[in-house]
Amino acid sequence: MHGGPVGRVAAAALLASLAAGSVALPARAQTKAETERAVRLVADGVLREATFDFVDSATGRRYASPDSAPSGARIRLGSPYNDWRYWNGVLNIAMGRLAGVTNDARYFAFSGRNITFAFDHSAWFAARYQGEDRWTYPFAHQFGMVELDDYGAEGAITTDLLLFVQDPRLRQYVERAASYGAPGGGQVRLPDGTLARNRPRRFTIWADDLFMSVPFLARQWGRTGERSWLDDAVRQVISYHHHLDDPITGLMYHNWYSDSTGGDGPGSSHGVALWGRANGWAMMAQAQLLDRAQPWLRARDTLLLLFRRQAAALALVQDGATGLWHQLLDKPDSYLETSASAMFVYAIARGVSQGWLPASYAAVARKGWRGVMSRIRADGQIEGTCAGTGTSDVIADYYARPTPLNDVHGVGPVLLAGAEVLDLSR
Repeated sequence: MHGGPVGRVAAAALLASLAAGSVALPARAQTKAETERAVRLVADGVLREATFDFVDSATGRRYASPDSAPSGARIRLGSPYNDWRYWNGVLNIAMGRLAGVTNDARYFAFSGRNITFAFDHSAWFAARYQGEDRWTYPFAHQFGMVELDDYGAEGAITTDLLLFVQDPRLRQYVERAASYGAPGGGQVRLPDGTLARNRPRRFTIWADDLFMSVPFLARQWGRTGERSWLDDAVRQVISYHHHLDDPITGLMYHNWYSDSTGGDGPGSSHGVALWGRANGWAMMAQAQLLDRAQPWLRARDTLLLLFRRQAAALALVQDGATGLWHQLLDKPDSYLETSASAMFVYAIARGVSQGWLPASYAAVARKGWRGVMSRIRADGQIEGTCAGTGTSDVIADYYARPTPLNDVHGVGPVLLAGAEVLDLSR
């Protein structure tokens, strides 16, 4: 449904049908049993492969704790599932959600153990940190806060865990993260309060950061009862849409530059890419905020309008054959990408179950989930997830991003998507 008068007519017809609730389910709608098998394949793979130990990079020998290794050994984590990065935060959130849907306490236990594991060992690494690459150094994103990547997603699930585990280390971390992210803290913001980054230029807004901020901000409102946290979360959603929305497609650009020299050249303030996962981060963030936006919230109608508009735009660019979405949403010659597809399935399925979207959108979610399931191998590993991606002003860079097997960016979103489809099947 891309481009041309026929495409526009088909797009308009689809939107009208979705709004009217007249779209039929796919001919072979997946069963609840199929969905549960798929998510358990992935989740049980995580339980097997999260070793909760450490490895000497030189010898390959494993240790239960870093201080039991020989002095001078170059120690790394035994499993990427046990680190403290934003994708670990998403994974922990997803495992907790899956536990609730499946009534399988093992998944929630993993989440709690994974978080406390970091607190048990991060101080050892912090004492030895000498400015190494934070993206390769264990737990560096826990003891160092530079960007929203460092604390937003993990801070959100740590806040959740505080409801069940009264560990002062967790509370201190959440309070430190909240202080850093609050207006006047260390986090970069535009003059109007919009969260931003100092790279690649000062100031740049990344659509990704809607998820790296809003779920955490919303949870701080729940934790403290202070309305300013909720107001900040709402401000971010509205401001990000203002800066990043493409008026033609209704989708979000990956980034926006405050100096107005990015994108296609001088005078253009946005980046070049309607990148899938950036839109996925934004949709998931909005869903998590809507979960907490009570009917009395004056801005709730605005939040719903923005969410519905983006969902409608995504329905128009869903691949008709596979149900997946493309790496570049408006470019069907870019590859079909798993993590963004899973994020859209999660947000749209959540929207249907909570009544934010018409029931007809269940067809979009189920078709998308069918595509996502096709990317889950028999061993539970996931294919087709784009590797970590920074912003670029060269569109070819997005086309060329690799898709490593079982890249961790896709694991949490796939589990979240599966959990929501299961909930939709109840």
